[in-house]
Amino acid sequence: MLRVVPPVPPLSAIEQFGLDVLLDLSRILVTAEGAVDGPSVSVVGASGGALGLAEARARHWGIQARDGMVTIERPLLTLAAELAGAAAEQRTEATDQYGRVPPGENALVRAGDERDPVVNRMALALRDATVVAAGRGRIALLAPWPEGKRWAMAMTHDLDVVALWPAYSALRLAQLLSHGDVARAGRVAAHATAALLRNPVWRAADQLLSVERRHGIRSTWFAIAGTPTPSSIWAGDVTYVPESPSARRILAAAAAGGHEVGLHGSFASFTFADVFKTQRSRLAAIGTAPLTGVRQHFLRMRPGVTHAAMVDAGFAYDSTFGFSERNGFRLGVADVVPVWDDQAKRTLGIDEAPFVWMDRALSKYRHVEDPGVWITDALAIASTVRQVDGLWTGIWHPNMDPALGFPDAPAAFEKLCSSLMSESPWATTLGAAVAWRRARRQARAVGATASGEIRLRAPAGETRLALEGPDGKPIRHQPA
Repeated sequence: MLRVVPPVPPLSAIEQFGLDVLLDLSRILVTAEGAVDGPSVSVVGASGGALGLAEARARHWGIQARDGMVTIERPLLTLAAELAGAAAEQRTEATDQYGRVPPGENALVRAGDERDPVVNRMALALRDATVVAAGRGRIALLAPWPEGKRWAMAMTHDLDVVALWPAYSALRLAQLLSHGDVARAGRVAAHATAALLRNPVWRAADQLLSVERRHGIRSTWFAIAGTPTPSSIWAGDVTYVPESPSARRILAAAAAGGHEVGLHGSFASFTFADVFKTQRSRLAAIGTAPLTGVRQHFLRMRPGVTHAAMVDAGFAYDSTFGFSERNGFRLGVADVVPVWDDQAKRTLGIDEAPFVWMDRALSKYRHVEDPGVWITDALAIASTVRQVDGLWTGIWHPNMDPALGFPDAPAAFEKLCSSLMSESPWATTLGAAVAWRRARRQARAVGATASGEIRLRAPAGETRLALEGPDGKPIRHQPA
């Protein structure tokens, strides 16, 4: 257990956010106020100091262990907060053609470190230092995920295509021919012709659900809930209505399989709470499960501003933070973190579950046509996630189908699911992952029983929280 010593002078709002994120990601069980068993963590140094990522690495993250005490240099808290809170992206006025913040404005991209969850690395350093500071004393860690799992995965699907599928096939054929890929174009044309008398969109979705059912995967499906117009169709934004029989069929099958449905916010939502509310209500009316999650179509958002609108619309979590044209850790985090509003200098009451891998980052933006390369990249990211006991959130689009332009995609998805599940993750929906992380974040030690068992205060109704030592062996506890 770890006791947090109130620093002098007090932490600024962004420093406190950085400390909270590091403690949360470290999994160290923190004592409630008044419980003093275990080592202490203290923040040292003056406020306002700047610390770059390269310098922080060279200084071993500015974390030191002493007898019974761990010290953290204040500038590290600011650095951790600015990375996990996307502060640089909130401060810039740069935009691309979709109103998004360009990748070059991301601090980790500028440093060439977007493939590493550096904030998780800082938290691991804090955990290691705490173990050293404790000496022979007892350290309790919160188990990372339920069911004894050491890492988690959340497969997600953005339902972009339901209607007008022949137009997508034609566009894909034109793209392949423009790249000189005549052989692949021929295969796509053959599949598209064979699909004219049946619905390839439903077939593709049904195949994904079948693969996930075989492997015991519960996924999250983000659906668009707008009304198509000529301009929205031309822009590739809203191309179907959620109430259509085809869309209802897919969403009903997902819900029946125990999967989650969330909103894929259209371009019109962007920063407007009223549009978010309308689309959320419209999509919720189709099913029966509560609609708690959102991801923006084309990742079109303004960090902080869009999230404030999401909060007003009643969403519990967002999963838009991720790169469109590369794969990696946009927030330096392979996990779930609260959303930071840099202008208001506070958290917003909504969690971010950033995705770390997307099929289209390679197939569309990098022009990598070999799905085997996509899978190799996905598994490399997953390997990194496992190093930090984190959450791998990936996007596989249901329109990755032979008739829609991707003849080798179904076999690749099967391989992806099989390979990920062979590493024993907690395969869950994003909503379940966020709920778990919120519960784990609130857990506190409030003392010990006469027999020495830790008394653990947890959110009401959460019985799956477990404690372990640095060696991973279970530690018994009693509910407070």
